[in-house]
Amino acid sequence: MATFQAPKGTYDLIPPVSVNYLAVREAIAAPLRNSGYGYIETPGFEDVGLFARGVGESTDIVSKEMYAFETKGGDQLALRPEGTASVLRAALEASLHKKGNLPVKLWYSGSYYRYEKPQAGRYRHFSQVGAEAIGAEDPALDAELIILADQAYRSLGLRNFRILLNSLGDKECRPVYREALQAFLRGLDLDEETVRRAEINPLRVLDDKRTEVQKQLVGAPVLRDYLCDACKAYHEEVRALITAAGVAFEDDEKLVRGLDYYTRTTFEFVHGGLGSQSAVGGGGRYDGLSEMIGGPALPSVGWALGVDRTVLALQAEGVELDIPAATSVFAVALGEAKPVVFGLVTQLRKAGVAADMSYGGKGLKGAMKDANRSGARFAIVAGDRDLAEGVVQLKDMESGEQAPVAVAEVVEVLRAKLA
Repeated sequence: MATFQAPKGTYDLIPPVSVNYLAVREAIAAPLRNSGYGYIETPGFEDVGLFARGVGESTDIVSKEMYAFETKGGDQLALRPEGTASVLRAALEASLHKKGNLPVKLWYSGSYYRYEKPQAGRYRHFSQVGAEAIGAEDPALDAELIILADQAYRSLGLRNFRILLNSLGDKECRPVYREALQAFLRGLDLDEETVRRAEINPLRVLDDKRTEVQKQLVGAPVLRDYLCDACKAYHEEVRALITAAGVAFEDDEKLVRGLDYYTRTTFEFVHGGLGSQSAVGGGGRYDGLSEMIGGPALPSVGWALGVDRTVLALQAEGVELDIPAATSVFAVALGEAKPVVFGLVTQLRKAGVAADMSYGGKGLKGAMKDANRSGARFAIVAGDRDLAEGVVQLKDMESGEQAPVAVAEVVEVLRAKLA
């Protein structure tokens, strides 16, 4: 038994399951790469103030869930709990908004950390793929990102998800709604912590999942009724563009999301097969975040999709991803044939053929078991007698047919058969 175990609330990705996670990441990234988004990677930890300012001190993420620590040099750092603030910080630091046409389109993939109560679909270490369009205020960008996420999910075979959509207004109309909501919340029987939250950011109370809170929110003011004309027009254009693309969505007037930086468009992808952790991804517009963290005004929009929860959603629907075998050719060397067979494996790999071989001096029976387990389409078997004749035995692992092939022709023959 191992002395150490993975920390509570985390997990190891190991074969063969890990290949599904790689496939999900690739599927989410593919439409982004085809739409002008460039890859960005940021450090796993940042100045704690970046998240306190951007994500919001009233959020559970900052107040309860963030892994914060002090370095030996006295710096106050935090493991990143989300990706947007880090990506925007990196874009500002590199002055990407000054180097070409706006928006700056970026996508990323990485690990994030939150100290939460572990349960199915909620981990303390989790993986996301995200996308951000920085520096442009255009409903078409909001719609584009929603459509690209929908495309990614459908390319995986996911069907039973819903897109929830709302508008949170802007700095012109949200303060009026904020006052009306606070006045309503002051009349409720809320615990001390929720009362404190209501005074700092009352919209966060709408996001409270507790039944005893949700029951009291019946009749609460609806933000839709307070939107200014500009926000109404913006939201209607987003809705029209998504509809025109044939992507179905649901208006959800209570959708807030858990981060303070969102403005106007906010959306969430939810799946009914995940229990209480139904959100598989989400995002929205965050026009004021750049200024919050010390940058210029850069209206932006983005999303993050959970790799872990997407895999769980696929499992809930019984979707089997079409993943090719990791090995196409498996080689078995008997007697003194190892140097020649090893050379053939190396040549196959250089030619772009996924190849592996039996190690450890196993006999024919044990080595062929390895070949079967590898999922390879073909096996190369060679012993001393074969090499004396200048051939190897090429076996079709599906039909069981076997025939000699000249050593010098093995690579080309296999490339042709696998084409």
